[in-house]
Amino acid sequence: MDNEKKVAVTGAGLRGVAAASSSIGDVNGEKGELIYQGINIHDLAEHSTFEETIFLLWNGRLPKKVELDELQKAIGNSYDLPAEVVALMRSLPHDAEPMDVLRTSVSALGLYDKRARETSREASLALATRLTAQMPTLVAAWERIRNGLEILAPKPEQNIATNYLYMLKGEMPSEHDARLFDVCLILHADHELNASTFTARVVAATLADMYSAVTAALCALSGPLHGGANTNVMKMLLEIGSVDRAEEFVKRALAQKRKIMGIGHAVYKTEDPRATHLRRFSKEMGERAGDIRWHEISRKIEEVMHREKGMYANVDFYSASTYYMMGIPLDLYTPIFAVSRISGWTGHILEQYANNKLIRPRAEYIGPRNVPYVPMSERG
Repeated sequence: MDNEKKVAVTGAGLRGVAAASSSIGDVNGEKGELIYQGINIHDLAEHSTFEETIFLLWNGRLPKKVELDELQKAIGNSYDLPAEVVALMRSLPHDAEPMDVLRTSVSALGLYDKRARETSREASLALATRLTAQMPTLVAAWERIRNGLEILAPKPEQNIATNYLYMLKGEMPSEHDARLFDVCLILHADHELNASTFTARVVAATLADMYSAVTAALCALSGPLHGGANTNVMKMLLEIGSVDRAEEFVKRALAQKRKIMGIGHAVYKTEDPRATHLRRFSKEMGERAGDIRWHEISRKIEEVMHREKGMYANVDFYSASTYYMMGIPLDLYTPIFAVSRISGWTGHILEQYANNKLIRPRAEYIGPRNVPYVPMSERG
């Protein structure tokens, strides 16, 4: 055993290991509860807005009206991108993956922010505001660029949800769609030490700048086991095509030991509380469009998986059909995750900077010891 005492590993992938102290969010997997700064996600989804939730994550409390107005104004005034970053995006291959473009563009943003390397509370809040405002602009801009369309100027008087949908589609969304999307952003805003958030904190703990930490988080999010699940859910629904084929599809997949994306969670042992709202949204959007088959297929899959494996839907499962019925391209689902989760990432970075200690865990060494060095001439 090395001189430095090692902490016992309780499970693969750090399952069950508390790696940081945080007041931002908490997940109770046994009860199926999620809280942001102590407030239940159901209350926020019912009564809050994304901007109010952002303030909550960053400050540990709900804002007063004047504080919320100030934050909304600051975000609206920060939607615009540096011209140099837009030029960079125009130069990228139009068939590039949106997450790759988003990662590169966020990294580039740091080059044009004179305060990028400051880590004081005041400077970090300004950086967090700018990143939170510009993330949806980047995603919408890339959708326009790759389709040969002009980028639309943002509307600073509109909230993030409304402005994003406008910049993406070129028309103002209905109040229903804007509110529904706003709640989707609330539901995805934070989820304790998920892979991308932990990555952000590890990078921030080195006192790297916020743009670097967020870029690293985007890299983690791009993996299909983290941010890409809802895209794969929708691909599965499209492959199934009709509700009468759903049960056979699931049983065949289980027999082949294939994973059903969007079902089950590493933490929740019961229903993901975010799925409760997204299930309803999926049905609402289908009914409004006069096509509920994607919702019905999803319900059948969920029913079979619960019966066969005792597993529940997670946040990705019903967000897939919800976004699809809003006319959002499949490969933008993960970037939209980032449009929301930037609020949680930056909240955790702020928290890390405020009480920083380098994150440096140990590995459980399982290799050989005392192996003699064999000279080249004797290696055969």
